[in-house]
Amino acid sequence: MSLPAPTADNRAVVTGASSGIGTALAEELASRGYSLILIARRGDLLAELGQRLTERYGITAEVRAVDLSNREQRAPLAQELASRNIAILCNNAGVATFGPLAKLDLAFERDIMELNAVAVHDLSLAVMPGMIERRAGGILITGSAAGNMPIPNNATYAASKAFTNSFSESLRGELKEYGVHVTLLAPGPVRTDNPDQEEVGTKIPEFIWVTAPHTAKITIDALARNKMRVVPGLISKGMSLAGQFGPRSLTSVVVGAAYKKMGN
Repeated sequence: MSLPAPTADNRAVVTGASSGIGTALAEELASRGYSLILIARRGDLLAELGQRLTERYGITAEVRAVDLSNREQRAPLAQELASRNIAILCNNAGVATFGPLAKLDLAFERDIMELNAVAVHDLSLAVMPGMIERRAGGILITGSAAGNMPIPNNATYAASKAFTNSFSESLRGELKEYGVHVTLLAPGPVRTDNPDQEEVGTKIPEFIWVTAPHTAKITIDALARNKMRVVPGLISKGMSLAGQFGPRSLTSVVVGAAYKKMGN
């Protein structure tokens, strides 16, 4: 089975669409003819993106300014998606923090778990029954190479991405018989226009980064083929393999030390 073709009625949903990989995924899907539902907190940026994609590709772009870490805001969105013809759901929104957990804003760390893990679960469950009924659809989940290993000084993010990585690959096995594709995007560092990335970006060598447009293209291609996992970039592939097969007592120390520098 292939992904549903774009129609006037169906939509591709992208969370975290206001910047970075989310913006690149939205543009990639629009270039393939999909009309969109764009979701993020910053409605002004979504409106600008929606207008640009509509003018460039002739698609329809709906905007939903929602804080996905907030359950009260998320619930009506999940209800709407459950009632719509969703061809593709890109569960992309996510946030990372760096440093010892005890020294971070603990309320914000709880919000990260809601955003990175619980919201992914909620929205996937919302669209899943419709996709099963239509026997077609695609769910993309942005996990991370960080979800393959314990990472001191990145504890909440790594744990939340461990959930998304496992959830995505488990769900794929369950939905395959219904013709529903599920693909995990597990990137390492991806260069984006997100200003929050600037300080961290100076502490990571330039050759490690891959671009957001390249990541978006190979990811949607992988979803179309129902590939289990896509890991963009050679360095990211090395990080992924080290996290999956390296001794965790060693990898957690090495990577944790590097993340401590980013926290500082």
